[in-house]
Amino acid sequence: MHTGTWGGYTGRGAIILAIVLLLITGALVYAGLRLRRPVRVRRPGKALGVAIIIILTLSVFMFLIASTTYVLAFVQQKDQLSVPGNPITPVTFSAALVTFIIIIIMSQQRGPAAAIGSAIVGTIAAPLIFELPFDLIVMWRTYPPAPHALFTLLYFIPLFLIEVSSFALLSLSPLVNISRLTLLLLASMFLIFAIWAAFGFGYPSAPLPIAFNAIAKLLAFATAVSLFIPEARMARAFTSPQATQAREATPAHPPSQPVVSSSPTGSAENI
Repeated sequence: MHTGTWGGYTGRGAIILAIVLLLITGALVYAGLRLRRPVRVRRPGKALGVAIIIILTLSVFMFLIASTTYVLAFVQQKDQLSVPGNPITPVTFSAALVTFIIIIIMSQQRGPAAAIGSAIVGTIAAPLIFELPFDLIVMWRTYPPAPHALFTLLYFIPLFLIEVSSFALLSLSPLVNISRLTLLLLASMFLIFAIWAAFGFGYPSAPLPIAFNAIAKLLAFATAVSLFIPEARMARAFTSPQATQAREATPAHPPSQPVVSSSPTGSAENI
């Protein structure tokens, strides 16, 4: 009897997965601590922006077709389809609403169009920050119809295209920048994944997996929000007070030095 939509990890597999996730966590922490200033995401040209939207739209249609084919084959082979309860769904929708509102508030200085557009792309990408690594972890531990490998790829390849093109969609916003906070929040999500993996990365049908899943999902939404914090504010937040005071104390233009000229009699005059 299967519990949920994927099987957890056990033994050596769980240990290896936890180690890999810890290594990713460490790399993100190191990169975050080394990052001195936020990195502005370069906006694409008009043609590339349109191409990103088209790819995302086609990926969604591909996923709908693949999902329908997957379900029909599953029902044909299993004679039944039971969808397990997912206690994380309310968390996802609540976090999406809060994320949308926060990004609009932070983006108001660029006008209503930029604020709403940024909130849309940020809210789309937020849950997928969680989903991309999550899907890579569970894709070969689901229960697809036969042939298993074919239906696994049929389902997940368009899903990966949706996730990657949604991340590319972020570049359409003029406000997106990658900061130290972004990398540290992402590292925190991978740390929760690593702890979850140490406990088997099981389906959220028990209190512990539910907690791991919910916390990691909230950290993914927080990571998305951090992309829209104004660059100047983020730079000030991660600048030491001593450096800030020294910069403010230094005059923009140093005072001009007096020109000293020696007269024939040996006296000095300031000109």
